[in-house]
Amino acid sequence: MSASRTISINDLTSELKFTTSRSSGPGGQNVNKVNTKVTVAFNVHQSQLLTEEEKETINQKLASRLTKEGVLLLSSQDKRSQLENKEAVVAKLEKLLTQAFTKQKKRKTTKPSKSSVQNRIKEKKQHAEKKKWRQRPL
Repeated sequence: MSASRTISINDLTSELKFTTSRSSGPGGQNVNKVNTKVTVAFNVHQSQLLTEEEKETINQKLASRLTKEGVLLLSSQDKRSQLENKEAVVAKLEKLLTQAFTKQKKRKTTKPSKSSVQNRIKEKKQHAEKKKWRQRPL
């Protein structure tokens, strides 16, 4: 994804499918009666907002979270109300997409300084000498 374009959840809401079910989270007897667990399904392959490049990025970075059909499923059941769980699952989705689209920094290769290499070798020799003196004479 290009650095200038960001996808907001408000744009994606038309492509998100929310379902509710009984939660195993907090709520006492309320858990047995009310569907507070919220699951969101986002079909990446059929998205109108995402470019092909962005879809490929999601496929690569979130492959373990996608179904065979290319649907990203997230759920939340931590809160006591359906609305709070819906807000939580939308926040999860937003965070996940942000992480997927952020570019990783290139790793700069480094090498140890000459003095640190010399110090390491010197310490190894001292350690070996100490061990040598602990051995029994042959």
